[in-house]
Amino acid sequence: MAFQLLINIFIGVIWMFLSENYSFGSYVSGFIVGIGLIYLLNRYIPDEFYFLKVWAIIKLIFLFIKELILANFDVLKWIYKPKMNFRPGIIALPIDLKTNWEINLLANLITLTPGTLSVDVSRDQRFIYIHAIDLPDTNETIHSIKETFEKAIMEVTR
Repeated sequence: MAFQLLINIFIGVIWMFLSENYSFGSYVSGFIVGIGLIYLLNRYIPDEFYFLKVWAIIKLIFLFIKELILANFDVLKWIYKPKMNFRPGIIALPIDLKTNWEINLLANLITLTPGTLSVDVSRDQRFIYIHAIDLPDTNETIHSIKETFEKAIMEVTR
């Protein structure tokens, strides 16, 4: 992946010098041409097409922003309800992530989302303990986290 990115940066610089236009726009257009060339010649390069990982990172960022906005509205609804009828709880989220970086990223994304807090990671790193303000259905919450954040993290790292 790093090799392809370096080639693409180099193609952008070469494009800028060959077009004799030393602006940022010229570099970006050369970078885009480089993405196309690397995509077309990908069968000769041993790595996976790197822009797929970049796209997965962009999707993870937008997923987090979406979840952050939705969680903020949920917390606002809980705050402005006249009667506090939510059920807080702690759940053990089974995780399929292997590396410390992946587990740490998931725990931080959960903590940064309002209404949830990563409390602890089990010693064998198979569970993350999460405190949630409102926990009506634990299985639905576990499924939701696994299908959003954990799946997106695995797309980025694997």
